[in-house]
Amino acid sequence: MSKQWKIYTRAGDKGKTSLIGGTRVPKYDIRIEAYGTVDELNAYIGLLRDMCSDRHSKEILLEIQDRLFTMESSLAQDGKPLAHALPVLYPEDVELLEKEMDKMNNQLPELTAFILPGGHPVVSYCHVARTVCRRAERLTIRMNEQFPADGLNIRYLNRLSDYLFVLARKFSKDLKATESLWKPRV
Repeated sequence: MSKQWKIYTRAGDKGKTSLIGGTRVPKYDIRIEAYGTVDELNAYIGLLRDMCSDRHSKEILLEIQDRLFTMESSLAQDGKPLAHALPVLYPEDVELLEKEMDKMNNQLPELTAFILPGGHPVVSYCHVARTVCRRAERLTIRMNEQFPADGLNIRYLNRLSDYLFVLARKFSKDLKATESLWKPRV
């Protein structure tokens, strides 16, 4: 990035922004909402990565952040032909999340009830990231109805929210935090 590159352009001062491809849309456009929420999720994943202590989890979270940037570029396209290729998700990206969940689940106690978020700050941040991920998934599904995009985005977000839940449980175990089971009043 050049030292001459400025973060501000003033082009959005009237409430519009450009998609990849050049189309100007209102900043409340569903595509902006979808990729903006994925960006919010990416920031929470970065916070998680900064807070966790094991090297393997840090590496996986960094890879997830890369995939989320890839997804953001996919969601930000206007559908016009581009002069250059954008990065893409692959089915193997979803498979990695599944394999990681399977490894973690093999080390965790059986799940017998819903778990209330909390027990340790890093566990709580996993749950915050998980809920932001679910919102990103809902927005991407809604966006996809009007502006079809790669369906792998939805699969990845769906699996990522599951991964974040299992990661929260792993961190609870690693940190010897109490998992508070939900006991509904009936």
